[in-house]
Amino acid sequence: MFVDDIHGRIKFIFAVVLVIFSAIIIRVFYIQVIDYNKLNDLADNLWSRNLPITADRGLILDRNGKVLANNITTVSLVLIPNQINDKEKVAKDLADILDVKYEEMYEHVNKKTSIERVHPEGRQLSYDIAEKINNLNYDGVYLVKESKRYYPYKNVLSHVLGYVGIDNQGLSGIEHEYDNYLTGKSGAIKYYSDGKGNRLNRSEVYVEPQNGINVTLTIDLDIQLAIERELNNVMTKYSPEQALIVVADPNTGEILGMSSRPNFDSNNYQKYDINAINRNLPIWATYEPGSTFKIITLAASLEEKTINIFDDHFHDSGSIHVENARIKCWKKGGHGDQTFLQVVENSCNPGFVVMGQKLGTERLYNYITNFGFGSKTGIDLNGESSGILFKYDNIGPVEQATMSFGQGISVTPIHLVV
Repeated sequence: MFVDDIHGRIKFIFAVVLVIFSAIIIRVFYIQVIDYNKLNDLADNLWSRNLPITADRGLILDRNGKVLANNITTVSLVLIPNQINDKEKVAKDLADILDVKYEEMYEHVNKKTSIERVHPEGRQLSYDIAEKINNLNYDGVYLVKESKRYYPYKNVLSHVLGYVGIDNQGLSGIEHEYDNYLTGKSGAIKYYSDGKGNRLNRSEVYVEPQNGINVTLTIDLDIQLAIERELNNVMTKYSPEQALIVVADPNTGEILGMSSRPNFDSNNYQKYDINAINRNLPIWATYEPGSTFKIITLAASLEEKTINIFDDHFHDSGSIHVENARIKCWKKGGHGDQTFLQVVENSCNPGFVVMGQKLGTERLYNYITNFGFGSKTGIDLNGESSGILFKYDNIGPVEQATMSFGQGISVTPIHLVV
């Protein structure tokens, strides 16, 4: 019995050792083969440091492929504090070159971080300054490529194109609206260092940046340049506070040109008043359309056949009474007897009041809203206004009358163009 117990225990211990040994072999195999890439990447990340290289934003082009927004290459200052030996001297020399306070630069040089980007003083440096820094040849002081947005036509189409911030992020206009497409994926120069930041004797790895996607607009640069010239002439001759021009293809609705005054240089947007750079008047400004709105009432009347513009007549005495309101015609004494075609030709307000009355409030209001008034057009630019309409329940006979010839409501220029 005693011998059998010993043999049993030996077999049990052998089985346990075999299981443990098998588990170790399986674990080693899993680490060395199956989990190798993951663990290798983790180890690589522990040793590696990245000097960032920004990607170029995608180009913005006109309908004919002409470049409206481009990129230029600049350099920026990046520090590896652990590699800098004489921190006081490096801080002093860099502060002198960048024209910043020594204390500020010394703080950058002593930062407890693996990589310190000197922001904003060390961003997008000029060639002269970059050369001076490069000539110092200090350990731990690096100049890395950085892409900077450039608008070759400066003020042209500025509100439509918008502008980008110092980190190449779209802040306004097309730059903002299509930022996800235009923004690329940054690359890096990857080097290896120990825990103290000392460089290891391993080759650097270049991770190529991926540039953003180009965006093509419906804008025609030739038409846009003509618009800009005419707006400059208007500003010189009449000195208005504001002016704008929009050109659209009537068959497709495509915007071929759009500009307003005041405008700004997208390359130097920081130098302009915030209102000037954020107010894209063709899509933002609201105004009472007046007689230009009469085409809506006319279109509805023709579609609903509430008038025959050739056979039906209206006598214009110079005004019309609606409840307690007297609505005048622009011509004193009125136009007398007219066909409704002549009402249109003469832009006769009382005649359009009658057109609106024949339509009735519901039909007139439905046509106005179905034409898109009171809501945004959906143009792919930020900051669009929806205009102002009466609420349907608040429309009485006087409101219906004034709405028929474009008063008492507000629209944006892009509304009316559409």
